[in-house]
Amino acid sequence: MKSLKEYLELAVQDGASDIFLIAGSAVSQKLEGQIVPMEDEKIFPPQTKQLISEIYELAGKSMDEYMATGDDDFSFAVSGLARFRVNTYRQRGSLAAVIRIVSFEIPDWQEMNIPEEVMNLADVSSGMILFTGTAGSGKSTTQACLIDRINKTKNCHIITLEDPIEFLHRNQGSIVSQREIAVDTADYLSALRACLRQSPDVIQLGEMRDHETIKTAMTAAETGHLLMATLHTNGAVSSIDRVIDAFPANQQSQIRTQLAGVLHTVVSQQLLPDIDGNMVPAFEIMHVNSAIRNMIRENKGHQIDMAIASGGAEGMISMDQSIINLYQQGRISYQTAMDYAENPEQLQRRLGTI
Repeated sequence: MKSLKEYLELAVQDGASDIFLIAGSAVSQKLEGQIVPMEDEKIFPPQTKQLISEIYELAGKSMDEYMATGDDDFSFAVSGLARFRVNTYRQRGSLAAVIRIVSFEIPDWQEMNIPEEVMNLADVSSGMILFTGTAGSGKSTTQACLIDRINKTKNCHIITLEDPIEFLHRNQGSIVSQREIAVDTADYLSALRACLRQSPDVIQLGEMRDHETIKTAMTAAETGHLLMATLHTNGAVSSIDRVIDAFPANQQSQIRTQLAGVLHTVVSQQLLPDIDGNMVPAFEIMHVNSAIRNMIRENKGHQIDMAIASGGAEGMISMDQSIINLYQQGRISYQTAMDYAENPEQLQRRLGTI
């Protein structure tokens, strides 16, 4: 068995995205979406405990909370190597961990295949932009690229509220204050309330988890700030429903009106395997125009997908259209297009006419 630092170095060298330390299997890494062992030897509870102890030593962090609760989430950096986001947990009575590898450098948005239409959101000065998708769909990377664009092109104060911090932003044209939940501040809600007194121009909110945080975020967007936040939802319609449903029924009408007024754009994404075995993103982009504003206000969410599909002239694109574009470019296979489509039957008909 190698030391933890040796596993970290090997994973960074291989370009892995994650490392898995789980008793009963070999130390493994995720390469291009596939989990592969880093060596033949399996590790067992004493070895996982040793490796996880080394994580906490590198992070300069006590294991007390982890041992008491069975879960912990934090990040640390190894000088000259990379930054690592860690989730430690118990499984079958033994210790386990998943380590996400984050490069010190902000990724190049073009190499990440992020559309110019998304990057142009750096020009937005106020309102709410939501980034949605399942865990591991690339939301954090997209936001980091957008924050980097704002940092380079504007003179403003950017505050990020993250759990944990993933990408490190150096001050360039702007000042960037990065606050880590449970390290620099107690929780998202208290950090968000405090940051409104810290003269922010741009606020990046890691996740909107409850109606109090959502309410405060919408108030921030109403008062002239640009607020970017994430939701673990698929698509603009589901995201709008998630925000509304977080509130008691007697408040939902008021929240619909407020959300219709502050929401600027919803960017939804998912990662698809391409023909070379890599991962390529597909994006749904919904810009809130007057028609969509009315649909949100009047609880006509079922009409929004049609508005997105017909909004190409305004820079909108549906998820299925994005998938069709990837297929036409030869980036993904027909089967992948079908597997990831929101409406496979309709997409099959559309591909049949191309």
